Amino acid sequence: MKLRLGVNIDHVATVRNARGGDNPDPVRAARLAQDAGADGITAHLREDRRHIRDKDIAALKRDLRIPLNLEMAATDEMLAIALKHRPHACCIVPEKREERTTEGGIDCITGFNRLKPIVGQLTEAGIRVSMFIEPDRKQIDAAHSLGAPVVELHTGAYANAFGEARAHILKRIVIGAEFGAGLGLEIHAGHGLTYDNVGPIAGIPHIVELNIGHFLIGEAIFVGLADTLARMRRAMEEGRR
Repeated sequence: MKLRLGVNIDHVATVRNARGGDNPDPVRAARLAQDAGADGITAHLREDRRHIRDKDIAALKRDLRIPLNLEMAATDEMLAIALKHRPHACCIVPEKREERTTEGGIDCITGFNRLKPIVGQLTEAGIRVSMFIEPDRKQIDAAHSLGAPVVELHTGAYANAFGEARAHILKRIVIGAEFGAGLGLEIHAGHGLTYDNVGPIAGIPHIVELNIGHFLIGEAIFVGLADTLARMRRAMEEGRR
């Protein structure tokens, strides 16, 4: 099965918002990624609007020919926005105002009763729901019980580790992906992936999609988005083989 690449364009908006105004335009970046062969576009509309803005979501939904994956906190505000724009998918993530980036997976166990109606309403609207979680069997099982058809395994700890520690976390991801696939879930992964560390994750056969953003946007500053996506695709394909 082809390993899909979803491109997160949040940090084009980060650069735009550092100075205000409209440039660089994250929607333009999304169209470039689309033309360069991305399988989907991911955008995280945070509660504090630190990068992606509401108008970006509207424009992405209008302009894209490939699926839009809206990352969102489990709040009434974000649920209303998702139901208004109806992206192809919504990935529910934890969110803290003080964090620089998403620091881990959402807790589907302690948050079960809060998450269940949100997953239900998104599903009823025809939106494919993904839970961004740690590669933990109990969390995967809870995500499945919520009714989400997809889980995205958090690879941040893997990306930040080295040596035996990284090998141990990779094993957890392998086991988690296999367990989730056995439940009938579609398995995605992402966070902190680069040319140098994506191979072992891409080599996990149960994972069908990787969502990568910060590294791709950073590299694109130097060589352009199309070349960056092409090199990442090659790294993913090498890992898959």
